[in-house]
Order: sequence, then C-alpha cells, then structure tokens
Amino acid sequence: MKEGIHPKYVETVITCVCGATYETRDTVENIHVEICSACHPFYTGKQKLVDTAGRVDKFRKKYKMK
Repeated sequence: MKEGIHPKYVETVITCVCGATYETRDTVENIHVEICSACHPFYTGKQKLVDTAGRVDKFRKKYKMK
C-alpha cells in the first residue's frame, strides 16, 4: 500500500437513538444512527413506526387517512 493516501482508521463508537452503543473501527469518529439491530423491526419482530421529518403525517394528509 502507498503511504500518505489512506484515511486514518480509528476506534469509534456507534450510538443509536434507542441507547444501544457499539464499538468498532472506522474512518469517522462517533457515529449516530436512528435504527440499529437492537431496535429494527426485522430483527426484533415488533413493528415500529419511524417518522422522519413528518413523512407519515404528510402521507396521511395527502390520502386523507386517520
């Protein structure tokens, strides 16, 4: 590998909004995510409604759903 062209590879902590944290290595320090494997519906088996920037309300208003 050539020297001086690769980004720094540092230890980082990934934090989810549910409170779960994961330690790994990446080129970015301190990553914040909205959904992780601890709270994702596919892995937990529970359906969770995630509303990003009011998209659900916008959809309901557009199609007049209650």
